[in-house]
Amino acid sequence: MDILRFITAGSVDDGKSTLIGRLLYDSKSIMIDQLEAIEKQTKNREEGDIDLALLTDGLRAEREQGITIDVAYKYFSTPKRKFIIADAPGHIQYTRNMVTGASNADLIIILVDARNGVIEQTRRHSIIAALLNIPHVVVAVNKMDMVGYSQDTYNNIVIDYANLAQSLGIKNVTYIPISALDGDNVVERSANIPWYEGRALLDLLETIEVESATNLSDARFPVQYVIRPQTEDLHDYRGYAGKLISGIYRKGDAVTVLPSGHRSKIQSIEIGGQEVAEAFAPQSIVLHLEDDIDISRGDLIVPSANLPRLEQELLVDLCWMGSKSLNEGNKYLLQINSKRVKAIVKEIEYKLDVHTLEKKASAEAGLNDIVRVKIKTATPVAYDPYDDFRANGGAILIDETSNVTVGACMIR
Repeated sequence: MDILRFITAGSVDDGKSTLIGRLLYDSKSIMIDQLEAIEKQTKNREEGDIDLALLTDGLRAEREQGITIDVAYKYFSTPKRKFIIADAPGHIQYTRNMVTGASNADLIIILVDARNGVIEQTRRHSIIAALLNIPHVVVAVNKMDMVGYSQDTYNNIVIDYANLAQSLGIKNVTYIPISALDGDNVVERSANIPWYEGRALLDLLETIEVESATNLSDARFPVQYVIRPQTEDLHDYRGYAGKLISGIYRKGDAVTVLPSGHRSKIQSIEIGGQEVAEAFAPQSIVLHLEDDIDISRGDLIVPSANLPRLEQELLVDLCWMGSKSLNEGNKYLLQINSKRVKAIVKEIEYKLDVHTLEKKASAEAGLNDIVRVKIKTATPVAYDPYDDFRANGGAILIDETSNVTVGACMIR
């Protein structure tokens, strides 16, 4: 049974947590004791209604304020598919949390309040979905019950969002009118919306085709640890341990070590202490090469016939997550997989205006800003363009003094 990873995003009070609660509740994926606890804590128990948002609003501060702050992960399954849901915060202050939750998503559900239409946070989340190259976008027009299930209201929102999607280059967009509170079109088709001829949300989630997250054509192996026991029994043992992020490796394959460029052949492959003839992503393995080469953590072992790019100057789309502003000339650590290297921001080419989608000249970026920058690294970095291969084209910027992640990077 395959797994669909998806994230819900939208502005505050658009109903993200309620939607996930409704999915879990109507698909009977809630434990009895969990349901009893929610019934005790719900604010509306006098009216006989269960506050489904409490299923995902796990932090005390979230429940007190009625908003989502951290990314909450929930797991459930149906006879057709397993699901991992990330409930992302809607408040602009916590957009950086949303970026974290969306980085591995196969699909994003962007909630739009039918009363408010497409607003700033809708645009911001759509921009991030486009930058992160999330394969599928579902626009759930929520709170249709609050606008009398008006088809005109729904159609106007679809037109507005379609224009936004076209300008951002988002292609696979599906629109569904729903009411998360009442369950309209969430798990079952609703009689309240007879003019909608599409599928209910859960039916779409169960049947949408998801591309395999594992790339088996471009083999990439970032070294995490060099094993050198230097004991009497294992005096000459030299193994390179790590997790295959993509591809297939076989004994005898010609490989190149980057950034040094040294070449060798795979002498043997170990998995769990046992030698195997081949290994494939996402297995954790130990590689042995025929030649003694200086290899350390962060180096990339790749097939000699299929090399990634190797450069010191990178063009990067960046979502800034730091409380201190990003300025030209600032120095950080750039990490891509297990490779960590010193880097400097050479130039901020532009900042994206989330209201107009204009690219504006700017010398700095603040929290949650989206910018395109040129970064120079101290040593060459091996990467694949993010649009081609997310696993080897995504990176982070780290503040050297605090060790805090301050930027999410998509290398172009």
